[in-house]
Amino acid sequence: MNPTELYSVLQSELDQFEKAKTYKYEVPLESEQGGRVRVKGRDAIMLASNNYLGLANHPKIKEAAHRGLDEWGFGMSSVRFLCGTEPIHLELEERIARFVGCEAAILHSSCFAANEAFFTALYANDFGQTDFEDVIYSDQYNHASIIDGVRLCRAVAKQTASKLYRNRDFAHLRQMLEEDRSQNYRIKVIATDGVFSMEGHLAPLPELVTLAREFGALLFVDESHASGVLGKTGHGTPEELGVHGQIDVVTGTFGKALGGASGGFIAGRRELIEFLRQKSRPYTFSNTVPPVVVTASIAALDLIETDPGIVTQLHENTAYFRQEIVNAGFRILEGTHPIVPVMLGEAAIAQDMSRELLDEGVYIKGLWYPVVPKGEARLRAQISAAHTRQDLDHAIKAFKTVGKRLGVLES
Repeated sequence: MNPTELYSVLQSELDQFEKAKTYKYEVPLESEQGGRVRVKGRDAIMLASNNYLGLANHPKIKEAAHRGLDEWGFGMSSVRFLCGTEPIHLELEERIARFVGCEAAILHSSCFAANEAFFTALYANDFGQTDFEDVIYSDQYNHASIIDGVRLCRAVAKQTASKLYRNRDFAHLRQMLEEDRSQNYRIKVIATDGVFSMEGHLAPLPELVTLAREFGALLFVDESHASGVLGKTGHGTPEELGVHGQIDVVTGTFGKALGGASGGFIAGRRELIEFLRQKSRPYTFSNTVPPVVVTASIAALDLIETDPGIVTQLHENTAYFRQEIVNAGFRILEGTHPIVPVMLGEAAIAQDMSRELLDEGVYIKGLWYPVVPKGEARLRAQISAAHTRQDLDHAIKAFKTVGKRLGVLES
């Protein structure tokens, strides 16, 4: 296939996406990110952002970012072991490690990079051994970054087995671990999201902690949608479920509740983190998090730890929206997380409803296969502490209006 033929095939695929109403289009914003945004000259309630605590445009976050720019400049221009590291990076690593209940942490450009880094660095090293086999037990609904991390490490470490267990089914995982007792794996990792981003469901962390201890495995938890969100003081899924400080490896992002910009981290035992400084390719060969993001992320942790009221506000807003969207006649996936999936079934319906809701002043996006199973297309509402009760009432009213027009209300 020559380049001309390739481009023709690509255009044909794009045309098919549009025909099936699965084409992912981007909407330009005319304002900063917040509970309300400006789109095409009109205000819209933002229900598609991971800005759970409303910190993306918080005055103290912007002030800290300005301070980082003024004091430390725009960027590092290289990787830390070559060009040097700044005290603010070390401070953020110490702060986020304490926040998630671990000894130490290492920064990466994103949590996607962090997840890939963890698996490839750990499993691609033979540690001087020649005859061994490793294994990863991964929840079937894990985020794409975990999936790609596992795939990548299997490509470079052929002796690594990958096994999927049913979503949140710790009994199935126990069965797999029991069946593998005689395998004598060298390294065993149980990998899970703390919160599954398409459903808002929580992983059964207490049961997974027990299984990890019993079978000699590391428990790896991606807290991207939980840090700053869950728990009475926002310390995540482990705090929410009573196992804070008991997780072996925690990864996460500063691009959602913790400021909303970019950057990720891996936290765990000090030995593991120092090993990753030597062997993590995304750390060794990529520029580190820019100073403006670092200082703003530190400020985000300060805000959460000194003013837990913003976490409480998020929880109250979430409970209110969940109840009222059900009262309006929609089916949602039950839970307590500010991810509220409004179930619609078909991709075309989700796409149409997303477009019509924007006309009613609500910005929300549809999700469909392969992101979610076939026949389970949905609108994923994401609630923020920045939403006022008026914002949420406006959104509910718009859902009712569009839902009646499209005939998707259950009652």
